[in-house]
Amino acid sequence: MLGYKYRIDLTVAQPRRDRIEFAMGTLKIALALAIGHGAALIGAGVARAEDSALLYNGGDRQERLIEGARREGEVTLYSSMIVNQTQRPIAEAFGRKYPFLKMSYWRAESAGIFAKLSAESRAGNLVADLVEGTGVGEVAVEAGLAEPYFTPEVDAIPSIYRDANGVWTATRRSFFSAAYNTRLVAPEATPKRYEDLLDPRWKGRIAWHIGSSSGADLFVTNLRLSWGEERARTYLMQLAQQKPVSISGASARALVDRVIAGEYAIALNIFAHHPLISHAKGAPALPALMEPVATTVGTMIVPKGVHHPNAALLLADFILSAEGQAILAKADYFPTRVDTPSSPALSPITDALATTHEQFVSPDALVKYTPTSAAMIREIFQ
Repeated sequence: MLGYKYRIDLTVAQPRRDRIEFAMGTLKIALALAIGHGAALIGAGVARAEDSALLYNGGDRQERLIEGARREGEVTLYSSMIVNQTQRPIAEAFGRKYPFLKMSYWRAESAGIFAKLSAESRAGNLVADLVEGTGVGEVAVEAGLAEPYFTPEVDAIPSIYRDANGVWTATRRSFFSAAYNTRLVAPEATPKRYEDLLDPRWKGRIAWHIGSSSGADLFVTNLRLSWGEERARTYLMQLAQQKPVSISGASARALVDRVIAGEYAIALNIFAHHPLISHAKGAPALPALMEPVATTVGTMIVPKGVHHPNAALLLADFILSAEGQAILAKADYFPTRVDTPSSPALSPITDALATTHEQFVSPDALVKYTPTSAAMIREIFQ
């Protein structure tokens, strides 16, 4: 089941230049500082030159890219995808397709990727040719670190997951849920609605991770977009009475591990496939999807001032191709292409989504709402 017949709300919020302070990871990077460097970031804003090689879409595009990539000889990917399961297999398959290119890769969480990209740009010593991650692409766009580019592979991606300005492309989808310990939460007590989290039995037994655009901040943003400000605030004030434990400096995956260890009965707003994968290995954890289910996409950008533009486009094309997306699917990521199915191991999630309301939180909405959602958390919960 591909999952493209879901009921989806598309929230398109145009980014504003006066809203460039965006909390990412534990770094809480102020994008205003990056934009303030202007010329050091190799030009301000997003270039729109008509003659840019990155935007060329003529019939001989592939031939031109190969010719240019042969001269460049190498390409470097920064990504938050797991090395052994994804980046290394991509490099191996890409190398077989283009043996004249040496592909290097580097992994970090999205906050670390943005910090490294920003530092390289300020220093005028750009290493990355392609940057991918959850949240990093849209932040790079806001900071003026991204170049628009064309790839024909976006034709296989649903329009709701495309950038109208062509500055980022969507590599993978993420669905968010609660994770619960099956030894601590009886089947009949599994939360099915957000209101179920208000049951007194869960007081002090719920955790969420703060300081991340995909953690507590996204939990709040999802409810604000779905329910409206007044209803969302009322609910959050009720949830605060449950004394959820706020954890900083930990990834969503690490939070699931703490649920498995029995430290908490429930963790909020984690990647839905993480507890499912752990459950398949015998761990006492499962996801609990609550309506509306927050959905985001991983984004991929070409950095401004890229040194190997032709090789970067070949790699972008490959990651978004059916072959590249199949590698992501094998690693238990949710592909964005309509012709590439998710792993059968993830069918409990895709099956549930067929009858569950899904709220797509667009990259622009993440940039716009995350700072104010983080402020609401500080106000209500801390």
